Amino acid sequence: MTEEQLPGPTVLTVLLNWRTAEMTLRAAESAERAMEGIAGGIVVVDNDSNDGSFETMSAALQDRPRFRVVQSGRNGGFGAGNNVGIRLGLPGGVRPDYVYILNSDAFPAPDAIRLLLDYLERHPKVGFAGSYIHGPDGEPHVTCFRFPSVASEFEGAARSGPISRLLRHRAVAIGVPLATGPVDWLAGASMMMREDVIRTVGGFDETFFLYFEETDLCRRAAEAGWPTHFVKESRVEHIGSVSTGMKTWKRVPGYWFDSRWHYFRKSGGTSRAVLATLAHVAGGLILRARRLVQPKIPGGPPHFLRDLVGHALLSLFGKRSVSRR
Repeated sequence: MTEEQLPGPTVLTVLLNWRTAEMTLRAAESAERAMEGIAGGIVVVDNDSNDGSFETMSAALQDRPRFRVVQSGRNGGFGAGNNVGIRLGLPGGVRPDYVYILNSDAFPAPDAIRLLLDYLERHPKVGFAGSYIHGPDGEPHVTCFRFPSVASEFEGAARSGPISRLLRHRAVAIGVPLATGPVDWLAGASMMMREDVIRTVGGFDETFFLYFEETDLCRRAAEAGWPTHFVKESRVEHIGSVSTGMKTWKRVPGYWFDSRWHYFRKSGGTSRAVLATLAHVAGGLILRARRLVQPKIPGGPPHFLRDLVGHALLSLFGKRSVSRR
């Protein structure tokens, strides 16, 4: 009996690659170890890297029966690339019971996938479950969040003690929970989802190129009665920002503003997107005023408020043309 034919629930693991073939292969090795004893398979999606990634990964994994390496055909971003693997399903087009998405720079502990699977099996009313994420140095990564709101935009931009204390229950980041339990949404570095929930609410919204796609998916699932839970016992090492280059950004790219605007408009209409932007600008001006008397307070990204307002105006009254890579 092959591992794909093992009894019990089936899991489809999806790994998305964009120009990080060697790193993705390391993640694939970790995923294969963590899938031992679990029925299902692993699909590696190359997101139209055009750098030899597809050929490199295909050659490395060609004799590994659990793996399929496929080409997306276009770089539609994180959600679109993962949707390619999700739609593909298990060999023969069989639908899995669960879909597990893993970042290409994330390395699950040997029991990490099993712990997510067991948790969802024990909690049939939970839709998605995500891991405790830590860096190579063991430091925890903040991956658990509240849904963004107009209030959280103001609090996050102002970064002022009194305001943050007043709106502490509206702040998006909630730190690392002390125990397993419900959260609004999780970063998608290591997240398991019920396949029937994906079919019910739809997969990732491909309008999002990068950022806010997991937020939106968890929000839609929650509105359909399927909450997301954090599973602290499932541990995954994550390097972070390898494909996106976020750590080296000199200026926030246009696709981040696109995603932010789309999220607020989708979840509450254009008026909510406008209010969220006005709240962020108001908070940002408070931060600027504080920095006049306390210049050591860190500022935001260069030109951020100008870019935010400009993007909002173009979204309302003009046409946007954004370079995504």
